[in-house]
Amino acid sequence: MNVAEPYSASTEGLTASNADAGRSAAACYIVLMKVPQLVAHRGYTLHYPENTLIGIEAAIRAGARYVEVDVQLSADQEPMLFHDRNLRRICGADGAIHDYPIEQLKRFKAMEFARFGYKYAAERIPTLAGFAELLARYPEVTAFVELKRVSLERLGISTVLARVQRDLKAVRERCVPISFDLKALAAARKQWPAIGVVFDRWRERRQSPVRELRPEYLFCDLEGLPWWGPLRFGGAHVVIYEVAEPAVALTLADRGVDFIETFAVGEMRAAFELSNPP
Repeated sequence: MNVAEPYSASTEGLTASNADAGRSAAACYIVLMKVPQLVAHRGYTLHYPENTLIGIEAAIRAGARYVEVDVQLSADQEPMLFHDRNLRRICGADGAIHDYPIEQLKRFKAMEFARFGYKYAAERIPTLAGFAELLARYPEVTAFVELKRVSLERLGISTVLARVQRDLKAVRERCVPISFDLKALAAARKQWPAIGVVFDRWRERRQSPVRELRPEYLFCDLEGLPWWGPLRFGGAHVVIYEVAEPAVALTLADRGVDFIETFAVGEMRAAFELSNPP
């Protein structure tokens, strides 16, 4: 989800203590409430730089069976894993993904210096093709691949879809394109077995184009939800982002939510298991 878009969940200031909140409440209710599936939001972002292969693989090893990544195209139209509209927060560099060809982008350090210092100085901006190779090693994992609007606007829907489909060909059946852009999803619907719509506000689901798309997944910002009532949409699986507290996740599941997208996938999973031992 793009920081330039209305969604503003940032990893800046994120700490491990965030994921601990609500565990005691989760212990009280987990037996009685539905436990949602977990989606690793840009990888294991609580402990690793976002959208990096090391962070994504760490999330999978922590038990994630669903991961979410963001895709933008380089100046030479190569898909890269990157969230923001500029390189400053993640790489400490000027410009944007679309300002540089792939070979230059590979030299930028994707280390999130403000959170991790030089700990992950060896990490580089991954390519989508590299992500596909990683995903191929974990056949039990499904990926939600967000098509960022900045690339769709600059390069066009057909170009973005063609490049993404090319790089994900070997794992296509386990990848779901998602986006805020409904026109892009209408085009993707013709090429992919499943798609996902992303919203900032729950009320946006009422748009006619959304009903016509009949998406398999509907993503919505936690901050854009109504305070009460069921959270369901036809036959779509409902996914809520960004959720840090297990108690909140369980309450959402009780309202009909199927998936919780979180930066703290390991801590969230551990909280559920701790309260519901085998």
